[in-house]
Amino acid sequence: MKITAVSMRVVDQEKVRAFASITIDDEFVVHDLRVIDGQKGLFVAMPSRKLPNGEFRDIAHPIKPEVREMMQTAVIDEYDRRLEQGEDVPTTIEEAEYGRIPAMAS
Repeated sequence: MKITAVSMRVVDQEKVRAFASITIDDEFVVHDLRVIDGQKGLFVAMPSRKLPNGEFRDIAHPIKPEVREMMQTAVIDEYDRRLEQGEDVPTTIEEAEYGRIPAMAS
């Protein structure tokens, strides 16, 4: 398995720093990953939905820790690259949250 593309929209809203989509093997896309600024630094949250009881449940997530690490590294590396090169101007979370990010080649 290989992550073949990462697309992203940088935001500046509370702890959410970006929304991302990844393409796996040029054949499968996962939308709505979030780059979160947590207590121990940046991490990638998987797409989730809110349950009626108020809890959140992942819609999709890696099973193996090494796959999670590969996804997190690809997304955070792209986030860092965009910030360093000034490619994205942070937008509001409302503008990014429900709009799909167009796929783009790395």
